[in-house]
Amino acid sequence: MVPAAEYVRMSTDHQRYSTENQSAAISTYAASHGMAIVQTYRDEGKSGLDIGGRDALRRLIDDVQAGRARFKIILVYDVSRWGRFQNTDESAHYEYLCTRAGIQVVYCAEPFDNDGSPLATIYKGIKRSMAGEYSRELSAKVFAGQCRLVQLGFHQGGPAGYGLRRALLDDRQAYKGELSRGQHKSIQTDRVILIPGPQAEIDVVQRIYQQFVYERLPERAIAEGLNVNGLTTDLDRPWTRGTVHQVLTNEKYIGNNVYNRTSSKLRKHTVRNAPALWVRCNGAFQGIISVELFTRVREIILERSRRLDDAELLAMLRSLLERAGSLSGLLIDEEEGMPSSTTYISRFGGLLRAYSLIGYTPNRDYRYLEINRALRRWRPQILDEVASHLLRVGAEVERNPESDILTVNEEWTASIVIARCQPTQAGTLRWRLHFDITLSPDITIAIRMDPANQHAMDYYLIPRLDMGAWPQRLVEENSALIDSFRFETLAVLDELAARSPLKEVS
Repeated sequence: MVPAAEYVRMSTDHQRYSTENQSAAISTYAASHGMAIVQTYRDEGKSGLDIGGRDALRRLIDDVQAGRARFKIILVYDVSRWGRFQNTDESAHYEYLCTRAGIQVVYCAEPFDNDGSPLATIYKGIKRSMAGEYSRELSAKVFAGQCRLVQLGFHQGGPAGYGLRRALLDDRQAYKGELSRGQHKSIQTDRVILIPGPQAEIDVVQRIYQQFVYERLPERAIAEGLNVNGLTTDLDRPWTRGTVHQVLTNEKYIGNNVYNRTSSKLRKHTVRNAPALWVRCNGAFQGIISVELFTRVREIILERSRRLDDAELLAMLRSLLERAGSLSGLLIDEEEGMPSSTTYISRFGGLLRAYSLIGYTPNRDYRYLEINRALRRWRPQILDEVASHLLRVGAEVERNPESDILTVNEEWTASIVIARCQPTQAGTLRWRLHFDITLSPDITIAIRMDPANQHAMDYYLIPRLDMGAWPQRLVEENSALIDSFRFETLAVLDELAARSPLKEVS
């Protein structure tokens, strides 16, 4: 029997692609071809547009490249389960990594043998293109459906926002209840609308508008006042100029349903669309701000930016780039005395167009870079902290200056992985782990940072034997198996490295 691995993936597109049905078909194929399935890689609820988030496929590729594979063949139901990559070369690349390591990829439900022949190559290319085209057609259909629902007055995706809540309606548009943060509808015919939130939050929103219009306070001063009073946003974060500006400019506070202000179709980069592309339904919800007050706010903001011509706007943008080293909509919105990012979008047809006029090409998120720089600066400190724990119990510790691998008592090795906290739009927290499998440490110490990415929150001690099956993304509450490796402090290292006298052991 030839040892084989199966890879199964399901998004939410069709029941016939359930992982159970895929496994059943793969098992039948394996039995009829003299193969024994020794390992399963399973991605459930994962899109096939790219490899990001598909932990099982990434782990499969890592096992193959690292020589840990206990199989000679990879069985996949069909080409689309391998992925619906928009670039067919990407799909071919991951298959090539397997074949280069001497492991063949077999598509069990396809009417061709993946034997490297010209006919098989042509057939795979067609199937890969069809798989990608399916996603493009599905994306267009879903977007059209969402636009229709928006025009009917239903909320589509995203949190409600401060001062508002999401409410669930049944197919007869009867009220079913309020959705809490992170909850989603479970019945396809149900619909979601926005309703006024707690009165305390409504009072804060009205206070923001009144201070901006009647007291002429700028956004930053309003944010500072809210923070002094101990108030936080709907995501439990301090108020900033940008979050106050968002409250002042979002039409949902007067009951308008606006959609497609930004888009990121098919896992591409998020872009801000021009107002002409927005989809709207005016008066869809019960507003908590009068139309007159909202209009007055808009006039003040437009007047504030109308005094500047195009050259002056670009000069301010160039000055911000020189100070910050990067540009983003958030940086622009947070800069005091500078027009909002919406102004640049409406004046130049988009932020990317404005960036190009000053010769800037955006690369990565500025906050992300700053956090990473801070974590890199903090890494030597945590290494010293781990080493001190070990030295305190009499262990011998040797640190490799190139890899930062710690060798303890000349018996076992440990590496450090720092996981940056990444809040989602729904307010939940995520931590992504990046393992360097080439180091092959006996124990990996994974450190989860707190939401502010300033202090260690807890520690996971991951043995090398479990590294292949370990998830690359952690959430706030993980499975009991995963959290059995979790520790509040590094004191557990003392027990691992402590020496015991021979007399006591005997």
